[in-house]
Amino acid sequence: MDFENSRKRMVDSQLVERGIKNERVLFVFLNIPRHEFVAPELRGSAYDDRPLPIGSGQTISQPYMAALMTELLELTDKMKVLELGTGSGYQASILGALAREVYSVERIAGLAETAAGTLYRLGIKNVHIKIADGSIGLEEFQPYDAIMVTAGAPRVPQALLDQLKDGGRLVIPVGNRFSQELKCLRKKGGQIVETKSCGCVFVPLLGEQGWSVDNE
Repeated sequence: MDFENSRKRMVDSQLVERGIKNERVLFVFLNIPRHEFVAPELRGSAYDDRPLPIGSGQTISQPYMAALMTELLELTDKMKVLELGTGSGYQASILGALAREVYSVERIAGLAETAAGTLYRLGIKNVHIKIADGSIGLEEFQPYDAIMVTAGAPRVPQALLDQLKDGGRLVIPVGNRFSQELKCLRKKGGQIVETKSCGCVFVPLLGEQGWSVDNE
């Protein structure tokens, strides 16, 4: 399969035509091999306009949604980013190409280990994966210039707002377990300014400040 042309079609038809404008974001999506982050039997569908299963009940997000969330963060190459929900590692690789340092938290050890192996194989060295409860962020390396949550939360976790640097942005899907609204929150002078983007559907954010693990 011609993955390079598939990526170009993905960027042109799924991202550009839907309004993704950031040139750095488009360049990264054009060059990072999404097919490396899915199982071999799904590689032919890697650039389709839909999420794909990656095991353990989790998914790799639809390319457009991944690009939209990335664009909303307004990343520069000097930023330190926190990602919650490593999954396949694809989104982490996108963030790593746009920022200085990325810390990615995954609750499921098997997914974290697979993602770490893929990133290592691709030579991505500025993404650091931690196995932990992502709903409470990652205090060790705070504050963060940007935070991305790739799972749906019942509310915005206070821990994430506390770990966000002043002037920083947090992108998170908030709603019920079956549908959410994508929100972008900016911390400005200690206050939170919230904007809403679009409806979306993500797997639930499980943990102390997310959905109860007991109801998984």
